[in-house]
Amino acid sequence: MSRRRKLRPDEKELWDKVAGSTERMHPEKRVLARPQKAAPEKPAKPRPEPEAPQPLSPFRLGEKSRSRAGGHDVLPPIHDRLHQAPLRMDKKTHGKMTRGKMAPEARIDLHGMTVDRAHQALVAFMLRAVQNDLRLVLVITGKGRRSEEDGPIPVRHGILKHQLPHWLSTPPLAQIVLQTTSAHRKHGGTGAFYVYLRRAR
Repeated sequence: MSRRRKLRPDEKELWDKVAGSTERMHPEKRVLARPQKAAPEKPAKPRPEPEAPQPLSPFRLGEKSRSRAGGHDVLPPIHDRLHQAPLRMDKKTHGKMTRGKMAPEARIDLHGMTVDRAHQALVAFMLRAVQNDLRLVLVITGKGRRSEEDGPIPVRHGILKHQLPHWLSTPPLAQIVLQTTSAHRKHGGTGAFYVYLRRAR
């Protein structure tokens, strides 16, 4: 096999001139960068359909409230409360007193006084009664006037009548009062009270 002959310098110079004056039939194609495909979006998870509301069971407004106030005047009548109070005095003497068989040894009439004045007068009267060794006294408060304009809402009448048990059950009178009851009709009925005092020490 014959070896390929090398070009002579004059031949190479001629070849270079020819090669420099020619154009390539297939020029190199520019490779354009391919656009990157966006990542496919993940399909959104379907939201669960809301559950159908359960039907409400019948109820009554306020049925679970702890408060069971039945009206505007939640306390029973004052005479019922005094009647239900525990008996602290001799039962036989108490029976005679409530039937009006015992005459009060002293009395005070608070009817028509202001609340402050009536309270002061009551305290002074009761302390004097104890000093004088009295046992049964009568306190008159009055029944309380009823107005012709009273509406459908219950209203307490006779503020002194309703204040009296509170005054007698708080110092300084609580220490000297043994029992309080409504008076018999002949001593004033619902507008007066028997107050039985403790013995002086």
